Amino acid sequence: MSGQPLKFHTMPSQPAPTKISSLIPTLATRIVEMIRRENHTIGHRLTELALSEELNVSRSPVRKALQYLESQGVVTSVPRKGFQLAKSAAELAALDLDTPDTSDEELYLRIANERIHGQLPEEVHESDLMERYGATRLQIQRVLHRMARESMIDRKPGRGWVFRPLLTNSDSHRESYRFRMIIEPSAILEPGYQPDLAELEKCRREQEELLQGGIEQCSHAELFRAGVHLHETVVAGANNRFLLDSLRTINQMRRVVEYGTRLDRSRLHQQCREHLVLIDLLLKGERMEAAHFLRQHLNGARISKIGEA
Repeated sequence: MSGQPLKFHTMPSQPAPTKISSLIPTLATRIVEMIRRENHTIGHRLTELALSEELNVSRSPVRKALQYLESQGVVTSVPRKGFQLAKSAAELAALDLDTPDTSDEELYLRIANERIHGQLPEEVHESDLMERYGATRLQIQRVLHRMARESMIDRKPGRGWVFRPLLTNSDSHRESYRFRMIIEPSAILEPGYQPDLAELEKCRREQEELLQGGIEQCSHAELFRAGVHLHETVVAGANNRFLLDSLRTINQMRRVVEYGTRLDRSRLHQQCREHLVLIDLLLKGERMEAAHFLRQHLNGARISKIGEA
């Protein structure tokens, strides 16, 4: 399977530009809230320009939101006159639009997965993302700044953002695990290796909490952070900034891949139990055994994720 693209399930490819973004119903809800606030009457004309200025988004997502509201019977379209309100503000009070979860986390994953699938170019602009996802500039900026903090994207001088390389196929994902199998066990065997015992105890509590029900309740992001915390704590014990920085870079690159791949929660129970074995070995000072166990642990994760022995 060398070189094959990784498969994701969280954000499916967008088959056609005419398909309504999952964020459009949220924009439609904001339009309804504005109509109720202004107490507009039936027949009131709704213009794309006025709404785009009021909601701080471009006209394209506003048009899609109005078309969505037309499908819900809220507005009607009149040739050469645009859209007119078909329900009174009072009637809209009882309206229950089917609004999906449109949190920053969802938008973050949509942007990241569409970049991985090649649906977004390497360089993007806020205005283009606003139009594509029907989101406000503030929401787009929040997500982009988060991506920048996680070293996924860089802001260009002046305008625009540029994505950093991500793990986009089985080759890169396999190589990341092979790289970790080299540096993580070796870090434990470095002269003077001494892990932070307090951090290891924190890691132990996190893994125990996951086994006590957290695996079934935690999000992809929370599960990923718990694993990263342990592995980076282990490597930090070597007191070598280059080893730790290398691992952090790999973790930043694999973050979105891990969020997007299908989550096998049954496998995570075994993973947590192995994490606890590793912690115990390190606390006992059995570094050789810990290094060997960690390499086996990473190899097992590699086979599980990529499907090759």
